[in-house]
Amino acid sequence: MQAVDWDQVRVFLAVMRARSLAGAAARLGMDVSTVSRRLDRLEDQLSVTLFDRTRDGTLPTANAEQMLPHAEEIELGVMRFASAGAQVETAVEGVVRLTVPPGVADSFVAPALAALHARHPKLMIELDASVSYADLTRREADLALRVVRPTSGELVVTRLVSARDLPMASAAYAKELGKLKRVGDARWITWGSDLAHLPNARWLHELAPELVPVLRTSHFGSQLAAARSGLGVVLLPEPYLLTGLVAVAHARALGEAWASLPTSELWLVGHRALRNVPRVAAVWDHLVSTLGSYSSVELTPRRPRPSL
Repeated sequence: MQAVDWDQVRVFLAVMRARSLAGAAARLGMDVSTVSRRLDRLEDQLSVTLFDRTRDGTLPTANAEQMLPHAEEIELGVMRFASAGAQVETAVEGVVRLTVPPGVADSFVAPALAALHARHPKLMIELDASVSYADLTRREADLALRVVRPTSGELVVTRLVSARDLPMASAAYAKELGKLKRVGDARWITWGSDLAHLPNARWLHELAPELVPVLRTSHFGSQLAAARSGLGVVLLPEPYLLTGLVAVAHARALGEAWASLPTSELWLVGHRALRNVPRVAAVWDHLVSTLGSYSSVELTPRRPRPSL
């Protein structure tokens, strides 16, 4: 049997995961015709049919399902090979791909990059600020900030921050509200229906199921901008008090509700094989020192110290 080219295995894996030629092409940065030709070549070389191409997509055959774990082993071997080569680096330079939730990227990570650049001017950061999770085991990113701790894969993980969510508003609107006696006395900003499962959205719904928010949006930047403008109250982790918002005061009647506010966490995640590569280690250390500098403490009117 002829040796199988890695690029053909990549195409096979992409089609298996996307279940369509167009989806695989998008993942690989190729056009559909190129993906189709390479798949045809692989099937001819192996003398097997790997996919049934139908109107509903590109469906794997039993042959493809049996070959999938072996293809994934090849992929893992290639990644380990590349990681071993990367570890011969001695200088802090090159590209580090970092994936971060949008709100954290805008408010905390992007502002911290100037200090990182000053320390390591040959570093270049590719920042993916999206809600989708890049797969670190497949090298879709070098480092990730995540709100949920991963539990599988060859990953190293550290918790940067743990903090309460708080009702926040512009200083003017918080002053107008005074001490909130009933949740329905305020205008609220919350997530759209696609993110209604998030803990802070559930907290508001459980506390006031009949409440009609003044704004629903799953775009974090819009929530933040609307709250800053005085539109309403938004639930965010404590460090967002550093972005110009203030905590909304509450009367004793809402003490139990405030005590049940959810806690948010932020985890820094990287692939074990890359942890000590100089360029990756430099970004890791900077994020730990910058974002990990917030300590989880109770806020007081005299000396607020926000925590993420």
